[in-house]
Amino acid sequence: MTYVLAVVLGLVAGILSGLFGVGGGILFVPTLTWLGLTQLHAEATSLLAIIPTVVVGVWRQERYGNVRWRSAAVIGVAAAGAAVGGAQLAQSVPEALLRRLFAVVLIVTAAQIAWRARGKRQ
Repeated sequence: MTYVLAVVLGLVAGILSGLFGVGGGILFVPTLTWLGLTQLHAEATSLLAIIPTVVVGVWRQERYGNVRWRSAAVIGVAAAGAAVGGAQLAQSVPEALLRRLFAVVLIVTAAQIAWRARGKRQ
């Protein structure tokens, strides 16, 4: 039952992230913590879930000639290094503080979405 709930919540989070133009992690991490994962494991799982999306996105965009391989390699190596460093940092931060920091990211993201919506109405 938990797996079915996870799939349903994943689909809903994916649709909402597409509608609002935010990264799926903004919705997936809270969903995963609600399903019982620690904040650290939820964030790591969300990062791992990006890999198939990246692979498919690169594959599709390469067919249109939109991939700059040198820039992509630089960004990929930097992102991998930053992910390792971020994971080490996250392991040294208490769970409660990690949750609060993620809440700040959520609030900033919500404010950014509201600000963009406000600007488009005028």
